Amino acid sequence: MIEFFAAPSPNAHKVSITLEELGLPYEVRLMNLQGQEHKEEWFLQINPNGRIPAIRDHDEGGFAVFESGAIMIYLAEKAGRLLPSDAKKRSVAIQWLMFQMGGVGPMMGQANVFTRYWPEDLPRVAARYRNEGRRLMEVLNRRLGEAEYLAEEYSIADIANFCWARMCNFPGVKTDDLPHLTRWIAAIDARPAVQRGVQVPMNIDWLRTAGPETPEMVVQSARKILWQ
Repeated sequence: MIEFFAAPSPNAHKVSITLEELGLPYEVRLMNLQGQEHKEEWFLQINPNGRIPAIRDHDEGGFAVFESGAIMIYLAEKAGRLLPSDAKKRSVAIQWLMFQMGGVGPMMGQANVFTRYWPEDLPRVAARYRNEGRRLMEVLNRRLGEAEYLAEEYSIADIANFCWARMCNFPGVKTDDLPHLTRWIAAIDARPAVQRGVQVPMNIDWLRTAGPETPEMVVQSARKILWQ
């Protein structure tokens, strides 16, 4: 049994979708981020960085894994799916996973912060991260014009990038004119395991259409549980 420490966020959805796609049994532990539960000593023994998501694999003596990309690789290897077996194709999948970990996630995360949450109005800073988020979406769009999925076959690389790309509207990163990206998001959206995974630990799909014009009261409510 996989114990999954989560709160509603794109990084947690990377893990929940992977678990659903692989059909691995798991239980969700919803973390109280507002109460700083993720900074408590017991959790720091699981994730020294004090962030969600993290897992404990009780089939392996409670083996802990932190960092969402590392969790996805661990789960894919455990189940023997969602990572190509061919060495070169596997490398391509991991390259696109690292593209999300090192680029899409951090840049889109900062776009969220400076567009939606920062107490001061810093338009040039917010624009810098939105523009970089847009550039990264263009990189994905170009790749997806060459192949159906990022590593040719559906993999954890697609799941990782999808979880952030699907939320681009939240900080105001427009992608309507990127046809290959739009096609790919719709195809992944339609997968039953994905539809289940994005409901874990709770439904936040309304944020997909919540652009920068969304009332501040709604944004502050979302801030209590998202992207901490």
